[in-house]
Amino acid sequence: MLSEFLVSEMARLATEGALPLHRQLYEAMRRAVLDGKLAAGERLPSSRDLAEDLGLSRNTVMAALNQLGVEGYLVSRVGSGTFVNENLPRPLPRPHVVHTSRPARLSRRGEALSSTFCATQLEVQPFTPGIADFSAFPVLLWQRLQNKHWRMTYPDMLDYNDSGGYAPLRRAVADYLRVFRSVRLDADQVIITSGTQQSLELCAHLLADHGDTVWVEDPAYWGAVKAFMATGLSMHPVPVDDQGVAPSARDEAHPPRLIYVTPSHQYPTGAVMSLARRHQLLAAARVHEAWILEDDYDSEFRFSGPPVSSLEGLDQDGRVLYMGTFSKVLYPGLKLGYLVVPKPLVAPFRQAHYDLNRPGQMPLQAALAEFIEMGHFASALRRARQSYAERRRSLLEALKPCLGPGSRHGAYLSGAEQGLHLCLHLPATTDDVALAARIAKAGLTARPLSAYCLQRTDVKGLVIGYGYAPLAEIEQHGPRLARAINSRITHGPSSF
Repeated sequence: MLSEFLVSEMARLATEGALPLHRQLYEAMRRAVLDGKLAAGERLPSSRDLAEDLGLSRNTVMAALNQLGVEGYLVSRVGSGTFVNENLPRPLPRPHVVHTSRPARLSRRGEALSSTFCATQLEVQPFTPGIADFSAFPVLLWQRLQNKHWRMTYPDMLDYNDSGGYAPLRRAVADYLRVFRSVRLDADQVIITSGTQQSLELCAHLLADHGDTVWVEDPAYWGAVKAFMATGLSMHPVPVDDQGVAPSARDEAHPPRLIYVTPSHQYPTGAVMSLARRHQLLAAARVHEAWILEDDYDSEFRFSGPPVSSLEGLDQDGRVLYMGTFSKVLYPGLKLGYLVVPKPLVAPFRQAHYDLNRPGQMPLQAALAEFIEMGHFASALRRARQSYAERRRSLLEALKPCLGPGSRHGAYLSGAEQGLHLCLHLPATTDDVALAARIAKAGLTARPLSAYCLQRTDVKGLVIGYGYAPLAEIEQHGPRLARAINSRITHGPSSF
């Protein structure tokens, strides 16, 4: 019977998603028509009878029938009833198919993108349990600015933008970078993007061809690995030490088209690139006619030592593209960043950005421009620095039992001078993946350093985030984290 088929089909649909009842009935009846269970010209029961048979309200049934009528599956004849449209194409007989358990296949690139270097496993999160803390961000002020610019919005602000971004925001970014990061630029060189990922993909698309080599730090930032994987580049890992990326003669044998680095606060080790290494990298780019992609990750949060200038500020050849994001200072979901390109590249980058990404969000960009121009960004950054400095001090205090000559395993920290995470280095014999898993069972979060490596097997440790973690939670759970680390690490060839 029709009603039995419809009830069965609606039950199946209900398990697949939260569809309303009238939509479940519509989909079930449409499937009955397309599969030939309702023949062309067949008369349907009245809406009242159908509602009674199915145990539905008549309004629900009428809503489904009306939609099927609008789409041409059913026709109504005054005084006669509702019929399946006779002009619908007849369903083709289904061929006999031998079903196997073979799953749907992705491309090789799709398989790699969905299964390796996944953000859910590598993204640095607060080590404490519970909800992330964004209390340092002035939410009410930000809402007022957004509301103001939505009220003032002109029609062209609702369209795509082909100029590289809202002009006042590009000027504000240029002023900020000139003063605080020693970047030499004009506002025209700034392109507003949705963040570092989009900036990386844009650079990869415009500056390299499929199969070209990109030097990538090892350990590496997962987002960069994914961006280069998605754009078909060949990644050559270059080891990182306490002075940043360290190219050798072995690496020079693999001439790069692109060189990706995080010199201010290497992700994930936190190493700051030395001046000598910066000049070495610029020389390598000159020799190979390569482009350096400088991701100025976490540069806003430096807690000790002198400020570190940008790599772009040392560049004499116009081979550095500089990128950053507002997400760390304001809030992650803002999804606004910037890319600074050499002057000869401005026109092609603007055009490609417009063609590939269809950029918009102009009212949001306008609100951010005013936020910066009125000094709110500087104030928010100052408050955030103070807040994160306290959280950093609390975590460092908690980790003291794991460090120094008195520790049982000679662990040491890197990256604690800057940023929103630090790296606890452990002996090469440590199974840091198992250690991170044990910590997770205790309700805390730390990422195994080895999971960020592309080729290296000599790097072990934990990447520990304290950004967005409430101070009280760090004070409570920091000692628990230290105890979990110390209780699981022993002398010997293997820690587990």
